[in-house]
Amino acid sequence: MKQLFFIISFAFMMIGHGKAQVFISKASIEFEVKTSIKKTMGSDSWDEMIKAQMPDFKTGYYLFTFADNKSIYKFNHWDENNKIPEWMRSSEEENSWYFDHNESKFNMQKNVFGSKFNVSDSIPFIHWKLSNENRMIAGFNCRKAVGVIMDSVYVFAFFTEEIMIPGGPCSINGLPGMVLGLTIPRLYTSFIATKVMLNDINTAAIKPITAKKYYTNLSLRVDLLERSKNWGSDDDPEQNKWRDQFRWNALL
Repeated sequence: MKQLFFIISFAFMMIGHGKAQVFISKASIEFEVKTSIKKTMGSDSWDEMIKAQMPDFKTGYYLFTFADNKSIYKFNHWDENNKIPEWMRSSEEENSWYFDHNESKFNMQKNVFGSKFNVSDSIPFIHWKLSNENRMIAGFNCRKAVGVIMDSVYVFAFFTEEIMIPGGPCSINGLPGMVLGLTIPRLYTSFIATKVMLNDINTAAIKPITAKKYYTNLSLRVDLLERSKNWGSDDDPEQNKWRDQFRWNALL
């Protein structure tokens, strides 16, 4: 009887402290991805003319689907109110990122100016530093972390340990939980989870892209450096900035 009384008392105590923490191992997460178009462009007369015809932001929605410690992140749809030209949309619609955290395998397809690059390699390492800052995203308490990708590009992430996969948008990974918010200032881009869906998960979609030829993370980086080394002048800061953004976007 004393044991039963203890169990009942403990149950009421837990209710009094709020709902029990739930850990999610399978879900589909929608991300709103917003890029400042005009900030990525130069300031010469041609760019200024194009800017006048562009919206301030390019906004798309992506789905991150995961189960069994594997995930796929792919384009879903554009913001209907965001009118951007076809050439700016088409490349992103074919991109995908697949992770198998059980086997530490990474697979990515990127469309870069009409050319498809497929990567098959081990999961890229990101050095993270955790902070004590927290915020709520899509109903989850998230902790801030600062990471460095591609040697010098800082990323600011908010992750939750309640979603049990060390993943995030694009190739972002390696934190003790799922990244629900991400900002990359040097790419003028933010990623924010708008909803987490727990039912009707399309697990069949969680698979890598197959291709005849694959790059490694390193060989793709070398190839992109070679292709872009003669673009513009090394003495022009704006052209250097544009080349860097091209490479970072292609490798992200």
